Amino acid sequence: MKPEVAPAIGHELQSVVSAEVERQVSALREEMEEKLASLHERTVDDRATLVVFSDELDKALAAFVIATGAAAAGLKTSIFFTFWGLSILRKKGASGGSKAPLERMLALMAPGSTSSLGTSKMNFFGMGAVILRRLMKDKGIASLEELMAMARDLDVKFIACTMSMDAMAVGKDELIDGLEYGGVATYLADAARSRVTLFI
Repeated sequence: MKPEVAPAIGHELQSVVSAEVERQVSALREEMEEKLASLHERTVDDRATLVVFSDELDKALAAFVIATGAAAAGLKTSIFFTFWGLSILRKKGASGGSKAPLERMLALMAPGSTSSLGTSKMNFFGMGAVILRRLMKDKGIASLEELMAMARDLDVKFIACTMSMDAMAVGKDELIDGLEYGGVATYLADAARSRVTLFI
């Protein structure tokens, strides 16, 4: 073999080996990325998810204390409001448009906004809520409305349950601004990735 041919063969062999190594490394990289993506889907994130089913003042306060605490601790937090919990999201004085007789009756029985939520114990025709709010104010404890504003500042996601809205004839125009809307699939997608899930 002539001396000048050997380097050419060596260079060609090196190119073939290099291409084969790159091909195998690319295949391994793709396989690893697929496995990591699959693992990530099954791994919980730093999230907290709450379901608020109640329209009672003390329970709403507990929900927002927990939500703001979770968000302040660095957890991506969402609150899913369903059935009676939708009352917490109502705009004060929102008319709600035209409703069928049963829908009007249901709307009249439900609290009109956060200011008209009763307490779960010792409500006494609304006096329990008035006393609780007064005691909280005297002791410098944040009100429900202040906690809701704080939650917004901490990027807590508020989700209104669309199925409950349909069932209870609650329109988007009756609810506060800045909400997200979704059904059980939306809640489950958040809950499946959460370290903390609570039902209130």
